[in-house]
Amino acid sequence: MIKPGGTIGILGGGQLGRMLAISAAQLGYRVIAYAPAGDAVIAQVCNEYIASDWHDAEALKAFADACDVVTLEFENVPAAPLDAIADKLAPHPRALAIAQDRLAEKRFVADLGGTPAPFHAVDSRADLLTGIEALGTPAILKTRRDGYDGKGQWRIGSREEAEALDLPDAPCILEGFVQFECEFSVILARRADGTVAFWESSQNGHEDGILARSTLPGAAIIGEQVGEARRLAQAVADKLDYVGVLTLEFFASESGPIFNEMAPRTHNSGHWTIEGAATSQFENQVRAICGLPLGDTRRVAPRVVMENVIGSAAATAHEALRDPSAHLHLYGKTDAPEGRKMGHITRLEWPEGETSS
Repeated sequence: MIKPGGTIGILGGGQLGRMLAISAAQLGYRVIAYAPAGDAVIAQVCNEYIASDWHDAEALKAFADACDVVTLEFENVPAAPLDAIADKLAPHPRALAIAQDRLAEKRFVADLGGTPAPFHAVDSRADLLTGIEALGTPAILKTRRDGYDGKGQWRIGSREEAEALDLPDAPCILEGFVQFECEFSVILARRADGTVAFWESSQNGHEDGILARSTLPGAAIIGEQVGEARRLAQAVADKLDYVGVLTLEFFASESGPIFNEMAPRTHNSGHWTIEGAATSQFENQVRAICGLPLGDTRRVAPRVVMENVIGSAAATAHEALRDPSAHLHLYGKTDAPEGRKMGHITRLEWPEGETSS
């Protein structure tokens, strides 16, 4: 166990790290963040921020040596340099390596009995056309690495569009379309001893490829399928000997839960847990990696809605506070281009005439 007063290292400088650092401080831990120079909003709330390249082995080792445990706040950290600090890292770099490659991720989940969307590896134009023949159209071409929030993705509506597409100079994966009723997440926290806690699954709505809102309770079909989805998520966590918070995203379809992707970290669709659950995903991440008992994950209000604040909407986001049920989180970012996540608002809702007390 790493007792309060110890030092937690966080790889990455974004809003997930920022909220994680706040939870760590609440429990009495020091936080050192490590990320390349840039708009690192975590620097506003941590004890120390090291701006250095991921491949600077000397700086990375010095950072790890100053920490009792190291975790990460996003998955696009190069996995190879982390092998040198694997003894300090939670989760282990192998979880990161799988999550960084969409093809490896889907094969890994399929081997554990999960059902991913139909897919085909694409390394050439010929591969793409073969995939179109196998999966049909419409289909989505994605880079195997680095894409998120709709980036690195192309919708293909016909063979002719596939023939005309300017292929990216990177390995890709073609995914067939899935008929589904809604999307949901399974978020769990796992300790090193195998103890697991799940949060309730939110129903997730996207706009322009970016998560717009998460709502609880979700549609009835989520409740019908969440048991199977949780069994897969736990199988993934157990296979990886995972420590920390892990997220798997699913499509709820007529045939059952269809696996979409995983994230070896806290997740945007879990931000509702800060006010909406007895223990947030960020606090349980700290508890898990430090060997503390996991906190209660129950939802604390009849209805919880989390909405992202995107781009220029940040300038007027404070107006949401006219609603006493609203909780505003702004991430401290200075530039607000359209499509950038600037914050979120969570509302805890009770039926008229009822209150939280």
